[in-house]
Amino acid sequence: MHDPDPEKESKMATAEVLPIDKPANWSAPNSYMISTEDLWKTYDMGSEQVHALRGINLRIQRNEYVAIMGPSGSGKSTLMNLIGCLDSPSKGQYWLNGQLVSELDDDELARIRNKEIGFVFQTFNLLARATSLHNVELPLIYAGIPSDERAERAKAALTAVGMESRMSHKPNELSGGQRQRVAIARALVNKPAIILADEPTGNLDSQTGNEIMALFDRLHAEGNTIVLVTHEHDIAEYAHRIVHIRDGVVAKDEVKR
Repeated sequence: MHDPDPEKESKMATAEVLPIDKPANWSAPNSYMISTEDLWKTYDMGSEQVHALRGINLRIQRNEYVAIMGPSGSGKSTLMNLIGCLDSPSKGQYWLNGQLVSELDDDELARIRNKEIGFVFQTFNLLARATSLHNVELPLIYAGIPSDERAERAKAALTAVGMESRMSHKPNELSGGQRQRVAIARALVNKPAIILADEPTGNLDSQTGNEIMALFDRLHAEGNTIVLVTHEHDIAEYAHRIVHIRDGVVAKDEVKR
């Protein structure tokens, strides 16, 4: 066995559209956090078929910070739904954290979502009548964690995002930036394999958006794998790698130095 070459590993992580005969260094999918092979998503629209994704080959390593960019209709939201186990591909395979998830049924996908993925949405998706603490506890309730442990872990997650003084506040008592911090705490509380953020600053002013992106920088530095879906170039620049989607394929894959 030889020690892996970091530069070579970085090149292997690129997501160019590959020929059917993949090169020898296209290594085992379970060695990556996210791996897709020939991933398609097709929708029946009356008498015609619309190919939202057309054979995506993508590798994302553990502790990478990747932005997925593309214009409206490019397929980036469809790809996010597949990566987030919110939908299943029409064709192809998807491995998440070493597990082949593309062939799981809806119940199994729900279990994987709760265990492996921390979601952060543009609209926060918080329960209006619940406190910050209870909102953060929700994934732990679904996971069957006992109440005492739930409370301790939720408090720790809120403290990690600077919201320890707002644990008893409901969403309408918080600013937009504070709501997003609660949503990030909820995403972190199950110690997921990846944090999947969909336009996380879309409803925030620029200063608050910069504060949230600084928080993502810190979370990445602490070892989290982050996949950011955005159409904003300045937000994508926070990531260390940008994958451009156009017409259902990977148009460009940039690893920033």
